[in-house]
Amino acid sequence: MSNDQAEVGHRSLGGSDLLISPIGLGCWQFSKRRTLAGKFWSMVEDEEIAAIVKASMERGVNWFDTAESYGDGASEKSLAAALQTLNVKPGEVIIASKWRPIPRRASSIQKTIGARLDCLAPYSIDLFQVHNPFHFSTIPRVMTAMARLVESGKIRYVGVSNYSADQMRRADEALRERGLRLVSNQVRYSLLHRRIETNGLLETAVELGITIIAYSPVAQGLLSGKFHDQPGLVKRLPGFRRYLPDFQPGALNKSRPVVEACREIGRRYGLDPVQVALNWLVHCQEDTVAAIPGATRVSQAESNAEALSFRLTRDEMDHLDRLSSAYKT
Repeated sequence: MSNDQAEVGHRSLGGSDLLISPIGLGCWQFSKRRTLAGKFWSMVEDEEIAAIVKASMERGVNWFDTAESYGDGASEKSLAAALQTLNVKPGEVIIASKWRPIPRRASSIQKTIGARLDCLAPYSIDLFQVHNPFHFSTIPRVMTAMARLVESGKIRYVGVSNYSADQMRRADEALRERGLRLVSNQVRYSLLHRRIETNGLLETAVELGITIIAYSPVAQGLLSGKFHDQPGLVKRLPGFRRYLPDFQPGALNKSRPVVEACREIGRRYGLDPVQVALNWLVHCQEDTVAAIPGATRVSQAESNAEALSFRLTRDEMDHLDRLSSAYKT
């Protein structure tokens, strides 16, 4: 990445030399409805996936987050196919993927990396993450296995996902013993999910120079307001999302003031509430937080990426902070 990219708003991913756009593209939706995780979303066909990737890149998105668990490699394959369709050369974008820990030991990291690289071929893995801490090996053993992938040139940097503050610190300590650093922790974070601000996770990330990658940055669509306007849409959601607590009537009433505030602010800029929510998220902690909203339609990808076309004022940021403060616990 060039210095020119840094000048137009790119930021460092942790202590790495990777410069990422504050908003990337989450690719869970590209799972082709395979496996339980894939059935969380509706089917997105290859042509639409390519169009989503293209729309994102045209608006400045330069990195993509996928995982083994997203359709048992289906998302990785779909992303690689879309990039090839668009004639994107290896090295022109940044790709993050994840190792599935359950029900495995650290030894499977080396055994399965070949499959991950095959699914993403001809693209390499810039950031490889441990998808969650539910593995049958200690954190030092898992980090040692990840470090070996860096040392052998199979991946460039190591990240984790869903790790607590203490687990994140232990992972970083284990990597330091091999001359490396943990660069990211991917966790749930949005205006409606702010617990990382009070449980020590965000504070530890800032201390260690670790980037927080926010997944579900628009609370799986709640911050769009469409479910508040038409509660009946909840029953039409695919998979088990319709049963999640945040989508139930009482929770929708609780989150309504935050959504309405995003709408009101958005009207000032001619933008939608999702864009306001994303803009708040990637600026609320200076450069510590990057977000990976997903998309099942081109219009969503366009909206997500265009969330960087403006900047909320300090008063607007503070107003949203106060309204959503109940979500810090």
